Formats: sequence, C-alpha cells, structure tokens
Amino acid sequence: MALGAVIAGCGIGISAAYLFGFVPGGPEPTAVDDRTGGPGGPFTLTDDSGATVTDQDYRGRYLLVFFGYTFCPDVCPTTLADIAAAMDALGDDAAAVQPLFVSVDPARDTPEKLAAFVDSFDPRIVGLTGTEEQLAAIKDGYGVLSEIVPNENDPAYYLVNHTAGIFLMDREGRFVRVFGYPTTTDQIVGAIRETMRADAAAS
Repeated sequence: MALGAVIAGCGIGISAAYLFGFVPGGPEPTAVDDRTGGPGGPFTLTDDSGATVTDQDYRGRYLLVFFGYTFCPDVCPTTLADIAAAMDALGDDAAAVQPLFVSVDPARDTPEKLAAFVDSFDPRIVGLTGTEEQLAAIKDGYGVLSEIVPNENDPAYYLVNHTAGIFLMDREGRFVRVFGYPTTTDQIVGAIRETMRADAAAS
C-alpha cells in the first residue's frame, strides 16, 4: 500500500512507507462509515498563544495536521504554503477546516516563534508545541518519526529529519487520509470537499 509519506529535513526525501504499514488510506479517502483505527488519538499541547489545548478543542472541524519545525529549510515552508493556498481555494468551506502545525523541535519552537512562523503563511494555521513527553505521545499516535541531525560547526543550528505528510482528520478526529509530499492544492481541496460531501450525505 503506497503511503507517500517521507522523512525530510535536509532537503532529501526518503521513502518511509515501510515505517508506516499500520496507516490505512493511500491515494483515496477511507469510507465514511469505516474511519476506524489509523493515525490520530488524544493529545494535550500548547498552542501558539500559550494556551493549553487538547484534541477535543478541535472537534466539529476537519483537521489538516502537519508535523515540522520553524527552522526547516524547505519541506515545511513549502507544505505550509500549500495548506494556505488550499484554505484560500476552499472559500467559505475553509471555516470548517483547522490546519495544525505540530512542532518536532520544542527546544527552539516556542509559542511565540511558532506564532510568527505560521502567521507568515496564514493566520488560520495554529502552531502547536509541548513537552517532549506530550510531543512523543502525539507523534506516536500519528506514526510520525523525527530525528535531530547534529551540526558540528554550529550546534544551535541543527536540522530535524521528520515525517512529511499532511493528515486529514474528520470532525470527530478520525483519520480520513494522508497526503504525501508534495501534494497539490487541488488534491487537498478536492479531498476535503469530497469528505464534506460524504459526511453531509451520511448525516
């Protein structure tokens, strides 16, 4: 089953489908009545305003969940720009969608740093960070890996290899699909609207 998720951080994408065999999906959304298992689960984190938030705070909205870090040289800025473009393309439907940018670099990504970073792409994107334990829990729930790449010349400026994929979750926090890197705006928008239509028909 092709997943399309990659490990990125140094400008090089390495196929990581073999690391994420438990993730259902692939190129097509899962069935509306069969969104069980897969990535996701409860979390408690700190948002970019400094407030404590949980997964329950986002119930009722579709989520676009992306893991990365503010010092990322390429994949993260590109992906956040794609998410911002998708939010613009969704028009009024964007009100039902909440993009979340979860840091894999809590040592450097303070709430203030995250706020400035995500706002430079779209103020509707919320940056999330937390303790090492809190971030380990959400990464485990989503099957996300990250690893610091030391910089011997400048220890403070290190890179972080990390899973690069956008997770689409439904209004109840259930996994719908993952978008591999790179993914076009049309693909993101199309999948969100298809999910919305399916949910409307099932309600």
